[in-house]
Amino acid sequence: MYALVRTAPRIRTTAATLLTALVIAVGLSTGPASAADGDVTWTVRTAANSYGDDRSSFSYAVNPGGQLKDAMVVANHGKTPLDLAVYTADGFTTDTGQLDLLTRDKKSVGIGAWIHATRANVTIKPGRSAQLPFTAKIPDNAPPGDYVGGILTSLKQPDDAEGINVDRRLGIRVKLRVGGTLKPQLAIENVHLNHSTPANPFAKGDATVTYTIHNTGNAILSARQSVAIAGPFNWLKTEATHITAPPELLPGETWKVKVPVHGVASAIRLKATVTLTPILTDASGSTTSLKPTEATTRAWSIPWPLLLLAAALIALLLTTLHLTRRRRAHRKLREDARVQEAVEQALRDQHTPTP
Repeated sequence: MYALVRTAPRIRTTAATLLTALVIAVGLSTGPASAADGDVTWTVRTAANSYGDDRSSFSYAVNPGGQLKDAMVVANHGKTPLDLAVYTADGFTTDTGQLDLLTRDKKSVGIGAWIHATRANVTIKPGRSAQLPFTAKIPDNAPPGDYVGGILTSLKQPDDAEGINVDRRLGIRVKLRVGGTLKPQLAIENVHLNHSTPANPFAKGDATVTYTIHNTGNAILSARQSVAIAGPFNWLKTEATHITAPPELLPGETWKVKVPVHGVASAIRLKATVTLTPILTDASGSTTSLKPTEATTRAWSIPWPLLLLAAALIALLLTTLHLTRRRRAHRKLREDARVQEAVEQALRDQHTPTP
């Protein structure tokens, strides 16, 4: 059980702008949670009811037009009363792969628009807890698929020493699957291959394969990845190792991937193959591997050092052959000259009168 706490960069006020700075600390739990910040003195958990007594988060399956009711329990562990705002918001995946929620000033179109707390604010006395009911009404035309968001409690406090306002949020994840045809699907987009040729003509180089994973379906998906690089006819194949798994992607989200591949031979024309196996998780937490999808790209990888060495060896061989032929030709000329001289001497001796 945990809570994730993030703090946005602090923005100091200036006399020129007269703006109030805002720092947001948010905790989003998959179970009973309390924020790690020492100033946050309350906890949140799911209420015990017909949905379950000890749930890690809120999870529902509802058909379009359906409704539901549930509740969150908030406990004040501090020594002063707490005045908390209560609201819901859509979720999204951050650049670091974590699930976060939209702030109140951002428009929600799923969880944050369909689920509403029955109270916008609540005051909880020290050492007491309160049950906060909420209701959901799914539109009749809601597209089928997965939606993720959260129900949040928020406390805004001034920090006179820093001259800022701090908005601390603590909530619980809400996952909703709207009934209909589920179409889990991932696409591999914008595949690129870059290979560096080493100076050593007999050494192998490093390559980098980049691509984007796009959840084009309507279900939350994670994935297994594999990346391989090979030369023509799949020769000199090299596979990447230790590829970091992507986060679970919500429908419509993308995730950029950069994979290093070591020990790649320069094989004139390289082909990179990216294989992605989508993984679907059901309500019970069981996972199912779906049909893999594949994408390829090609790039030139000319082994210039090796070609230059080969050219030098060929040039040396041709020079050696040329010199050998010249030496043979010279020897033949000298031999022909000696033979000719011998013949001429014999002829002269033949025609010389005997005394």
